[in-house]
Amino acid sequence: LQNVRINPSSISFQMWKDIPVPFYLSVHFFEVLNPKQVLQGEKPVLSQRGPYVYREYRYKTNITFHNNDTVSYLENRNLFFQPDLSNGTEDEYVVVPNILMLGAAVMMEKLPNVLKILLSGALAGLKQEAFMNRTVGEIMWGYEDPLIDTINMLVPGLIPFKGKFGLFVDFNNSNSGLFTVNTGMKDISQVHMIDSWNGLKKVNYWRSSQCNMINGTAGEMWPPFMSPTSLEFYSPDACRSMTLVYEQSGKFKGVPTYRFVAPKTLFANGTDYPPNEGFCPCMQSGIQNVSTCRLNAPMFISHPHFYNADPSLVSAVEGLHPSKEQHGLFLDVHPMTGIPMNCSIKLQLNLYIKRVSGIIQTGKIKPVVLPLLWFAESGSIEGSVLKQFYNNLVLLPSVLDYVQYIFLGLSVPLIISAAVLMAMSK
Repeated sequence: LQNVRINPSSISFQMWKDIPVPFYLSVHFFEVLNPKQVLQGEKPVLSQRGPYVYREYRYKTNITFHNNDTVSYLENRNLFFQPDLSNGTEDEYVVVPNILMLGAAVMMEKLPNVLKILLSGALAGLKQEAFMNRTVGEIMWGYEDPLIDTINMLVPGLIPFKGKFGLFVDFNNSNSGLFTVNTGMKDISQVHMIDSWNGLKKVNYWRSSQCNMINGTAGEMWPPFMSPTSLEFYSPDACRSMTLVYEQSGKFKGVPTYRFVAPKTLFANGTDYPPNEGFCPCMQSGIQNVSTCRLNAPMFISHPHFYNADPSLVSAVEGLHPSKEQHGLFLDVHPMTGIPMNCSIKLQLNLYIKRVSGIIQTGKIKPVVLPLLWFAESGSIEGSVLKQFYNNLVLLPSVLDYVQYIFLGLSVPLIISAAVLMAMSK
């Protein structure tokens, strides 16, 4: 128990501080093969590109211990492209939706026509179209776009940021916010459980108190002696807490594990699963509206390829092939310590697009939740760390159990012999 507490003298502290597990971020883009036809109202045809793989380094800074048995820290992320593990380069071009333009169009749908006509004219002047051909690196890490200044001039505050626009521009060389978690020094059952995030006990993105709760851990470790039921963690990237459910017991390279997976209700709508009503306004089950925590842009998250989602989402486009093996997320955790041995967290980003009257660049696009990309953050304990873990937490306890039975086996004949001698002496 001493070794799973967050304590500089514990064995697991250095592992917690500078995670030794090699993490990889694998990104798959969905290229639109028929952009002109989509503008005429036809179904989008998609082709998956990638993966584009990045080595992810995580380390904690600003570690501060408090008097109430909590510790605060920032966890930093640095990503480095891995050409040898990737199927393509960051210089490759991909045809994708013009996220800024189509997103702004939906956001402006209910504004006066005069503003939409002004935007449409500005788009024409800037030669902006509904689909764009940009490099993987630009889409990931950002590109300069005069449209940002134009939109902010016409509708101040609609997209409250400046500079480059990229889907992962805030993901690299950044941190996931200030976590304050329990050290477990007084109550081991609370170790790693979140006390606050960025000073908050709950967020205010959603429409119910339950959905705004910050539950579980930061997603790195859990309290020891886990039961085969469920686990919770808070994801700043998804702006919410998530609950995974126990699926099965197994072993990872000899280490006993519990596998936890996403329940079908994770992204269900409020009709199919009433506790999720607070995440609405909702569409079909299987996608979650994250516009309230993503600058009000019409963005949705889901499992890759709309796995476990309403079949109508899959059939609205061509080129998706959902499967549990490729697109289901999982966590394999050592139940005695609460330390993950192997994991792969997978999410998909989607953009809701449609024809918006007054903005001619949207053509005759039929309403559709269009997949942009999906990514997997994966890692497993390997090498010397795995060997140390196995020796200390699997092999040594087994040897001690074995020795215990040997002593028990030896003690029985001794007890019998002593009893016989006592009987004979009488």
